[in-house]
Amino acid sequence: MREAIGITTCIVEGLPDLIGSHEIMNPITVFLTIACLAGAAALGAMGYLYLGIAILFVAVIIAAALKMANTWEKFVILRAGKLRGVKGPGLFLIIPVIDHVVAIIDERIQTTAFGAEAALTKDTVPVNVDAIVFWFVHDAQKAALNVTNYREAIDRLSQTSLREMIGSSMLSALLSERTAADELLRVEIGRKTADWGISVKSVEIRDVAIPVALQDAMSRQAQAEREKQARVILGSAEAAMTYADHPMALQLRAMNIIYETTKERGATILMPTSMVDSMNPVMALALAGQQSAPQKPNGPLPLSNRTQ
Repeated sequence: MREAIGITTCIVEGLPDLIGSHEIMNPITVFLTIACLAGAAALGAMGYLYLGIAILFVAVIIAAALKMANTWEKFVILRAGKLRGVKGPGLFLIIPVIDHVVAIIDERIQTTAFGAEAALTKDTVPVNVDAIVFWFVHDAQKAALNVTNYREAIDRLSQTSLREMIGSSMLSALLSERTAADELLRVEIGRKTADWGISVKSVEIRDVAIPVALQDAMSRQAQAEREKQARVILGSAEAAMTYADHPMALQLRAMNIIYETTKERGATILMPTSMVDSMNPVMALALAGQQSAPQKPNGPLPLSNRTQ
């Protein structure tokens, strides 16, 4: 009995090395392994030592050979160093010792946060940019065999692509055209990760931080632009009201414009006659007087006016 228990203990202690330290036994394999171990121990206790040892070896084989992949997982398996295939999802068997699971690939959408600090834009402005990339593995075989650590590779590649994009963009475009920058990063990162069996779903720039001094300068510039626009609108409204109340002022303004235009030598201006008449002060006053004079009634005068 002690011999059976000792053999069982040695085999159980050696299971992690046989199965693989990076793998976690699934519940079905665990249940079957424990049931076989319990049966082997019971047979050994009853004196059936050889039968107990046989059941014990069955437990070891089940623990090492029976695998289960979830619906989002893929197991990449090598047989004697050569690619055997990609298994999953569901239960499957491998040959212990000969077959080896080299990678368990998660095919769900995953996120990687990355950023660039003190990166210079095209107009030499240092900015700090934070972004996040959404990606997933579409080919588990390439992800396991073509790159050592695809998660770390995506992080490094995303940072490099972000710095390249910042260096080729103006600060104003980087601040105002976020959607275009996101799409540019998505295409660039996706093109480089295609050989790794990875697809990029989207890239989103979360924040663009510029120096405080530059923020103050841009704020003052925007405020000056708004004040300038307000002055232009106010001046246009005042000029319109002035010209509406004083028609002569509008004529003087038109004459001044013509004078400023004809100061250059060799300048010739063609104007219609009606425009010249409208700018003649005497004609303008005569027309204004005719418009302001009361209209005389048509027909014969009243009798009271005749007698006078």
